[in-house]
Amino acid sequence: MKRVHLLLVIALYLFFPVSSFATEVAQFRGKVIDASTQAPLAGATIYITDLKAITSTNAQGEFILKNVPAKGKFLLEVRFVGYKTYSTVVDLGSQHNLVIPLSPSVIESAEVVITGSPFSSNNKTNSLSVVTVGKTQLAQSGGTNLVDAIAKIPGVSQVSTGGAISKPIVRGLGYNRVLTMVDGAREEAQQWGDEHGIQVDQFSAARIEILKGPASLLYGSDALGGVINVIDDLVPAPGVHNGAFSSTYSTNNGLSASSLMLQGNNDGFVYRGRASYKNAYGFGYKDTTVPNSGFNELDFNGMLGLNKSWGYSHLSFSRFHTNIGLVENGPDAEGKFLNEDGDVISQSEAKKRELGLPFQNLTHYRAALNSNFILGKGQLKTVFAFQSNIRKEFEESVQEPGLNLNLKSYTYDVKYNFPNFGEWQPAVGVQGMYQNNVNSGEEFLIPDYNSNNIGAFVYLKRNFTKGAINAGVRYDYKKMNGKDLSFNGEQIFNGFNNEFSNVSGSLGFAFEVAKNLVLKGNAGSGFRAPNIAELGANGRHEGTFRYEIGNSNLKQETSLQFDLGLEYTAEQVTFGLNAYANRIFNYIYPGNFNQETIPFNNEDGSVETLPVYRYVQTNADLYGGEASVDFHVVKSLHFENSFTYTKGVNRANDQALPFIPAASISNEIRFEPNVKGLTDSYLKVGVTNTFKQARFDSFETQTNGYTLLDAGFGTSFNTGKGKLNVWVTGQNLLNKEYYNHLSRYKPVGIYNPGRNVTFGISVPFL
Repeated sequence: MKRVHLLLVIALYLFFPVSSFATEVAQFRGKVIDASTQAPLAGATIYITDLKAITSTNAQGEFILKNVPAKGKFLLEVRFVGYKTYSTVVDLGSQHNLVIPLSPSVIESAEVVITGSPFSSNNKTNSLSVVTVGKTQLAQSGGTNLVDAIAKIPGVSQVSTGGAISKPIVRGLGYNRVLTMVDGAREEAQQWGDEHGIQVDQFSAARIEILKGPASLLYGSDALGGVINVIDDLVPAPGVHNGAFSSTYSTNNGLSASSLMLQGNNDGFVYRGRASYKNAYGFGYKDTTVPNSGFNELDFNGMLGLNKSWGYSHLSFSRFHTNIGLVENGPDAEGKFLNEDGDVISQSEAKKRELGLPFQNLTHYRAALNSNFILGKGQLKTVFAFQSNIRKEFEESVQEPGLNLNLKSYTYDVKYNFPNFGEWQPAVGVQGMYQNNVNSGEEFLIPDYNSNNIGAFVYLKRNFTKGAINAGVRYDYKKMNGKDLSFNGEQIFNGFNNEFSNVSGSLGFAFEVAKNLVLKGNAGSGFRAPNIAELGANGRHEGTFRYEIGNSNLKQETSLQFDLGLEYTAEQVTFGLNAYANRIFNYIYPGNFNQETIPFNNEDGSVETLPVYRYVQTNADLYGGEASVDFHVVKSLHFENSFTYTKGVNRANDQALPFIPAASISNEIRFEPNVKGLTDSYLKVGVTNTFKQARFDSFETQTNGYTLLDAGFGTSFNTGKGKLNVWVTGQNLLNKEYYNHLSRYKPVGIYNPGRNVTFGISVPFL
């Protein structure tokens, strides 16, 4: 199969030789002005995302985008602080010296370009429910990892294991139902596991797009619930070379996190390099520190590429390495943590940065070639990626891992956007993946396996003056082969060969029904093949407190979701309202049925009785919605509010589905004063009310509601190299003891983190 993938790459470049990509070199010029005064705006930023092109205006408000194609239609975006973000489709072959008027606005410059579809588009012409989070918001969130930084977005939550591990949950769906995209390639890192987070350097994300709802049409299996699209920075303008150093410190777990980045553009030859390091001891609440819940992380990533008139081609590579302590037991009846001898672990011992047993050692390698070739007026977008995920869990010894998994994944994604047929924009695509997983340790949870899947889709979009419609259809095929395994004369796994296939589709619209009022709707079907743990698990996963048994007879999941949204954006108020209903057929979930248990032999000779969790299927319904209202009464004062609610129903017994987050309301007041000599100054105070979760599955328990107080402030200093940013973010300032319903430490009586204050600074140089 590897040879097939290699032949695909060779055939692509033979079929489209370099000469066919060549096109006339052009310079696209324009000017940005104030719509009211006609005065030029210096320092506005201009983007064409599909070309990875960026520049800024000079003192006269003029800009030049160099080394761009002489023809073709692309979405152009203009941003400037204090003005409404502007986006429009430009024809590089016919539009010259474009004059762009920006309207003053008290509303923040929103991230409007959506790249998680075949055609980059602004939010007004995109039918999917999408939220974007920018780099500044990510940095100032105080999150201990990337998912933690977006977990307050309406409709998004997290299954957390302390401060190091967070798994995204979108509208009540997670694990292999939410796909993470990095460098344009799907991340594959044993994401079926309870305590397997995403392997991404938090500092490398310039923007995150969150697609809520089934995205199987564009991404295939595992995008049944949504997509987390992690997007790196655009490269600098030609002739620009710069860098930045960022560092934060958090008081709760002593987390120190720093990152150094260098990048540049030498006449279209572009590069970027980054190194990041994190180190934390155990997190705490009130006067308690959770022992062995610390972690450390060392990441390296880089990019080399070309930005030319024929498009761009970027080769990115990364090494993500982390060690994470695992907590085996909760506190005793007095709230104290005890060691193996029954002695109380002191605060000073719990705050040691050295990890004890058990702990995870994880190394993830990723290489991705991401390209966009301009073919006439069409575009050929390709992503070829390789990933190696080496996951070790040390339980009894630091020399020999118990669980040792090595997963290799080869993925490809080829899309062709045809030139417009009148008002219609067609696109076709082929995507696929080959995987091979090998056990190398002496403990086993999943079998060795290989899998192969391929999918193809056709997508159509038509833009109107006040909106757009889109439709598409897709076919997927997946084959998974689990292998027999015997160890010490005992049969651990029985082999299986499973095949899955599915046809899915989507139909959506976005329409401006009145000035600044956009109505959106989408009906889509989703598809997910069972993961390897659901099909073949047979063992205990360290830290899960249970024994899992898979079912190789499971069927694939399919879904049908309807989504309706309304968005209003005016001068001083914005609101958004989304409602959805999602029916999933053959929904897979684990359960401890009939209180089944099994004796488990530990390596030290002791025998432990564990509950047995088996995977079963049912039909399920998920429905709910998100609402947000932001008031901007005056330019410097913002009052932002949001509400989110999800309900999951097992249709077989009308009971709750597992891992459904509780409803919540968030309110934040943000004051942005004008301070002489400073920019982007702010002071914010927020309150989050999370309601009681009284609907829960049989192996869960009720979770009481709670209220958390957050606050923060920050500012920027203009330097000759750019903006120097400083900020302070405070979370759970009242030091509330609480359980999040999705915390994996809740069953053993460990509270979520208490008060935490994060200090941050970002310094530009060169």
